[in-house]
Amino acid sequence: MSATVIKASGLTKNYGTVKALDGIDFTVEPGRILGLIGRNGAGKTTTLKAVLGLTPFAGRLRVLGLDPFRQRHALMKRVSFIADVAVLPRWIKIGQLIEYMASSHPNFDSERALRFLNRDELRLNTRVKTLSKGMVTQLHLALVMAIDADLLVLDEPTLGLDIVYRKKFYDALLNDYFDRSRTIIVSTHQVEEMEHILTDVLFIDRGRVLLSSTIDDLAQRYCEVRVPLSREADARRLGPIAERDSFGQKIMLFEDCLAEDLQMLGEIRVPRIADLFVAKVSGERA
Repeated sequence: MSATVIKASGLTKNYGTVKALDGIDFTVEPGRILGLIGRNGAGKTTTLKAVLGLTPFAGRLRVLGLDPFRQRHALMKRVSFIADVAVLPRWIKIGQLIEYMASSHPNFDSERALRFLNRDELRLNTRVKTLSKGMVTQLHLALVMAIDADLLVLDEPTLGLDIVYRKKFYDALLNDYFDRSRTIIVSTHQVEEMEHILTDVLFIDRGRVLLSSTIDDLAQRYCEVRVPLSREADARRLGPIAERDSFGQKIMLFEDCLAEDLQMLGEIRVPRIADLFVAKVSGERA
């Protein structure tokens, strides 16, 4: 793929008097892994629904060159999606489910699905109704990731999974699924666990975009400094956008400051995505 995967301009959605999306603009290029970050009710799910053609909207939105609401049938041939709640027929066996997917979806790869499965826990003759919530999620992920799609949309994909499988999932996402021909959007509250796989982030709050950036640009634009008590006044004169306490010192977050101006203040590091998001939201709501 060479064309832009998603292009949103003035994307707006109202639910009665509630403005879920307030004219947001963003672009997703091919071969990227975008983290969609926001608090509950910020507009993440509504954004994903618009991208998937599940809700009408105002503004302009193109996904893989298509209008997702009016051309959803064509779009779904090239998009794979997993919601935050996995729903599968309880009566069916795992092997039957894989056979059904192979017969009904032209881009489904049975061998890939089997590779994603934890075969010690998820045997092919096991019925879905006997599986735990976490196992159902594992099965759902295996089915979705076995579809050869141009765009993979994941809404809280590891909800209900233990930490061991969550790590395996992100490793599989990078090593077995992702390549430069596929694009991934992932919405999650477990930012710390997934930030190492992201190439881009989109911060949303109250239906508006707070930040849209590549990870590389974040590292150039923002930095944190661990400031000792003796240098706090000097640091504040440089205008940090946020600060917090840490073991008797201040961690101050700076935007668009030169590293050489901050070196004398203390230890410099790149901020974690979760800390940057909290700072941006707090600054917006102040």
